[in-house]
Amino acid sequence: MSASEFQELLTAESDFLKPFAIHLTRDPLLAEDLCQETLYRALANQEKYHSGTNIKAWLYTIMKNIFINDYRRKQKHRVTYDSASTALALNQLRTAGGNAGEAALRYKELQAQVYSLPEIFRKPFLLYFQGFKYEEIARMLHEPLGTIKSRIHFARKMLKARISRK
Repeated sequence: MSASEFQELLTAESDFLKPFAIHLTRDPLLAEDLCQETLYRALANQEKYHSGTNIKAWLYTIMKNIFINDYRRKQKHRVTYDSASTALALNQLRTAGGNAGEAALRYKELQAQVYSLPEIFRKPFLLYFQGFKYEEIARMLHEPLGTIKSRIHFARKMLKARISRK
């Protein structure tokens, strides 16, 4: 099949892509991008299409794979925040009267509690608090990922217990 014949086939059969893209993305703008990316990939991989093959099924498969790969990529880069520990820290730092001196004193107390943690818990906790991901911390400290996760968990637990006693 020549390139011009293939392009004509794509043009004639591409109308059904938009509803499927909207179904996947639930957003008309993202659906348009997904359709464009699907047609681009189909043109780029024209040699993989065999004449007589169901073009709709082939394009559906390309679109579905693009959508799944993008979804997985976004999930991998999504940052998850521990809202409970963040809320606890914010509540400890918040003052009723807006007294900056009192807030600074509470911050120093909180900081002293963090630095009083045993070193094996303090290092990973501080790195996590600075914004590093678990995997990065594990590489930096040459420890298994599960060990780092549990140490950060126990550091939070110890801090919560120490702060709630006051």
